[in-house]
Amino acid sequence: MKYTPMQLGEQWLQELLQLIGVSTSVRGNLEALPSINEDSQATDSYWLTIDESQLMPSQIRTLIGNDGSVLDAIQYLTNSVLNLTPVEENRVAYTVELNGHRLKRQAEIQSLAKAAATEVRFSGREVEIKSLSSAERRQIHTYLQNFPDLETFSRGKEPHRHLVVRPATEV
Repeated sequence: MKYTPMQLGEQWLQELLQLIGVSTSVRGNLEALPSINEDSQATDSYWLTIDESQLMPSQIRTLIGNDGSVLDAIQYLTNSVLNLTPVEENRVAYTVELNGHRLKRQAEIQSLAKAAATEVRFSGREVEIKSLSSAERRQIHTYLQNFPDLETFSRGKEPHRHLVVRPATEV
């Protein structure tokens, strides 16, 4: 039997959670990631939601970690393991959600991107956004790519890598 990427993600994440002593279910769904610009194309992502109704509050806090660090690590591991295929077209993006953390953080990221865009347009100078994970930097790159008057890039080395938004330079 051939599994869909969604089924593979659900099964793999549920088994990972069981291996670390967390017995709960995982529900998957395909969603378009929110987009800052209504005219822009949103990218699809397989969302794997961990059922928090079967978890103690302390388990939820542990699985999310400080500033989402544990949830980010679980998501990174999920994407790394499930995308080992050499065929790039067969790779998919997985977002691991727990207790609404990702949705809240996406709203914060969207707000940061909008504020940076406004500030760059007003001041004409670049704006550096610190304290973002690589996935969050990628979200802002994606959000702002549809604004032709702005460009984004990352500066520095991990763990001190920052996202920069600046007026687009004409080539």
